[in-house]
Amino acid sequence: MRTSEYAANSTVLGLYKKMLEKAYKFDNYNFREHAKRRIHDSFKQNKNLTKEEEITSFYNEAINDLAMLERQAAISQMYTFDKLVVEPLKKHH
Repeated sequence: MRTSEYAANSTVLGLYKKMLEKAYKFDNYNFREHAKRRIHDSFKQNKNLTKEEEITSFYNEAINDLAMLERQAAISQMYTFDKLVVEPLKKHH
């Protein structure tokens, strides 16, 4: 692997981690799981891209999606709902 390929891979991996971090900020379980699933599926679908213009296009689209996730997560925290049965309750000691 060339140095430029390694740098590109680490940049994309960093973006993936940032997107997942933002997905975890959704207060609502369903929105959070949907965002995580979409992020995972999108990166998995595009993991074999080899052409530089395809990788750049995917990266730019993911940057826009990250900005959208940040906005949506902030809105999600403003309007909270009761926890669902599948969500663990935080224990207060």
